[in-house]
Amino acid sequence: MAAPKKKIAIMTSGGDSPGMNAVVRAVVRMAIHLGCDPYCVYEGYEGLVQGNAFIRKMEWDDVRGYLSEGGTLIGTARCMAFFERPGRLLAAKNLILHGIDALIICGGDGSLTGADRFRSEWPSLIQELESTGQLRAEQVYPYRHLNIVGLVGSIDNDLSGTDATIGAYSALARVCEMVDYIEATASSHSRAFVIEVMGRHCGWLALMAGVATGADFIFIPEKPREDNWREEMRQVIRKHRDWGKRKTIVIIAEGALDRHGVKITPEMVKDLLADKKGLALDTRITTLGHVQRGGTAVAYDRMLATLQGVEAVKAVLEATPETETCVIVINENKIVRKPLMAAVQETKEVAKAIEAQDFDKAMSLRDAEFSDQYKSYTMTTTVGLNEAIHLDDSKRMRIGFINVGAPAGGMNAAIRAGVAYCRSRGHEPVAIHNGFAGFARHHGDKPLGAVRPFDWLEVDGWASKGGSEIGTNRELPAESGMELIASLIEKHKFDALFLIGGFEAFHSISQLRKARAKFPSLCIPMTLLPATISNNVPGTEYSLGSDTCLNELVAYCDKIKQSASATRRRVFVIETQGGRSGYVAVLAGLGVGASAVYIPEEGISLEMLNADVRHLKEVFRKDRGQSRAGRLILVNEKASKVFTAKLIADIIREEAHDRFESRDSIPGHVQQGGVPSAMDRCRAVRLAIKCIQHLETYGPQPQKNPDKIINDSLSASVIGIRGADVAFSPMDELEETETDWKNRRPTQAHWLSNKDVVDILGGRPQYPLPEKSLVGLMAKDAKRGLIQE
Repeated sequence: MAAPKKKIAIMTSGGDSPGMNAVVRAVVRMAIHLGCDPYCVYEGYEGLVQGNAFIRKMEWDDVRGYLSEGGTLIGTARCMAFFERPGRLLAAKNLILHGIDALIICGGDGSLTGADRFRSEWPSLIQELESTGQLRAEQVYPYRHLNIVGLVGSIDNDLSGTDATIGAYSALARVCEMVDYIEATASSHSRAFVIEVMGRHCGWLALMAGVATGADFIFIPEKPREDNWREEMRQVIRKHRDWGKRKTIVIIAEGALDRHGVKITPEMVKDLLADKKGLALDTRITTLGHVQRGGTAVAYDRMLATLQGVEAVKAVLEATPETETCVIVINENKIVRKPLMAAVQETKEVAKAIEAQDFDKAMSLRDAEFSDQYKSYTMTTTVGLNEAIHLDDSKRMRIGFINVGAPAGGMNAAIRAGVAYCRSRGHEPVAIHNGFAGFARHHGDKPLGAVRPFDWLEVDGWASKGGSEIGTNRELPAESGMELIASLIEKHKFDALFLIGGFEAFHSISQLRKARAKFPSLCIPMTLLPATISNNVPGTEYSLGSDTCLNELVAYCDKIKQSASATRRRVFVIETQGGRSGYVAVLAGLGVGASAVYIPEEGISLEMLNADVRHLKEVFRKDRGQSRAGRLILVNEKASKVFTAKLIADIIREEAHDRFESRDSIPGHVQQGGVPSAMDRCRAVRLAIKCIQHLETYGPQPQKNPDKIINDSLSASVIGIRGADVAFSPMDELEETETDWKNRRPTQAHWLSNKDVVDILGGRPQYPLPEKSLVGLMAKDAKRGLIQE
């Protein structure tokens, strides 16, 4: 007789957050994949206490369509009974009656603390159940130990030890969207708006929204304003208005305090802005409220929730009675396990530090990105106000800004941040319009040449603009003429170059670096901030624009899926961009629940298509019309020279023999996005400032000492997020060891393991991998029959 299957329960608790449904889907399907029985506990802890129909066994198809739904479909409720021991006793009894001793909980720190307490009490609870005769010894015996794994679902991003909680970036996207709308009316009427966002003990939403939208002033609990905050705010806003700015945006977290712990309210800020003896601005207050929680999850939260859900199932199966309860978190780009109570304790320390008015400690307990972003925000909004950070004339530099490659979301935000930093320090930022092509052919145009200074009033409005306001071009410096480019750099007296772009920008820095020996004027520091939807730049796991692209693609696929599910028996084959990198296809596949994803790294073969078509036929044969989601297949534009999205759709249609439908769809340049995502905007600011700080370490006129530049490997570099660090990588090392030049991508694809997750959760069966093509002489000899394979 086969041993009974392990039973794993998933529940959502506390305030709802976008992405919770993705967790439920991932846990249910991963548990089934690993041979376990998944259960859902409906209505949070209330369902645990009530038992019966609140604890339900789930099947594979029960969670179809969950990814695109907001909130939590299995419900969450406050439960006073669970706070008392009798309530927890009932909860324990209900779990044992259902044969469950593994519980995954997605909620805030309060929910997770309750879960850990429940686990620590478990032995005494089952002992009581047995001694009072509620359960027999043989019923209790198999479930002597309870294993719990936590996932943090919170829009405040208030758990220490993780870069992002599930739902935080979706809430931030809502806030930024609302602020962008408000800015239009504020500018029209030359008004001021005070916008209140959620965050009692955590100012993450307010801070990131301030960075992403270029707000004039922010209030957050961790870093209260000094006693003279009124004067400080008046000064900053007066300066911005004097420059000719027509709108004023102040973002305030609901937990905002002054230095003495006294609450700062939106009304206080409004009165100050509207004071007839002061700024005398026509001021309005907008409280965003529950809008921030609403709506479907952004691509990042779907990816985060899915990967954390998968990891949670593995963690709960690997746990032993001695294992400390863990929480699944993300650090930069790595999903890791951490001790739950240590993370909760650290989170509570922040609230205690704020209460004790130890604000430096509160800031130190937040992650590195938080304090980095706070410094970035201060630097970009107090431009020209802080004389103390101005450099001596002898240390000021003239820095050229240039975009190379296709447009990507966040390019303008990066330029705005870089220009703001330069102005704060006294450097001279100079725009090179339309890439190296513009530099070479239009540098001397009258009245406006391609090389010209920035107008700060104009640049200040670029925080939320898509595309590239200074233009961009794919042309490489060697194509423009290296001698001409070198002479122009000398003519315009550039001390450093700041490049933003994709693989073409990477290739450009490589060419410029190699030409230094021939052209001494190229012996200046240059650094690249990767910005491309393809995310194919060596030296980084993340490029600006890739998050915007994924959001656009996921939204597009959601709409297509709705159409496919309305007609029920239909498959859509969607072509994604990304060059020869399958990053966009795989990550979008995670976000939309694709049935299959075809990427260049793997290729496509007839056997592979045959296996997938057979699987689709089987799926539709079993589907009696009750399921509510259509089927999607994503194919990267360069996955195959022959099998295009249209051809794959035609093959499926032909093989379906009228049992189901198939269509192809190509979103094309829609994927470059309109308004950049909040994540792209925030990261653009943080990374751009780090780039300029790196360049300024070389000082002015570096070409006077060319050997020093040539021998310094970091004088030509790429900034990137690698593992848990933001780091600069030397170009010479990247060129030699980490670049697949033929395929224009890095040699290692850090994201490739996610493809297995897409296949598992999409229910795709094993398929034969395509054969690798022969190249060069081997291919010629094989065709002539000279070699036997």
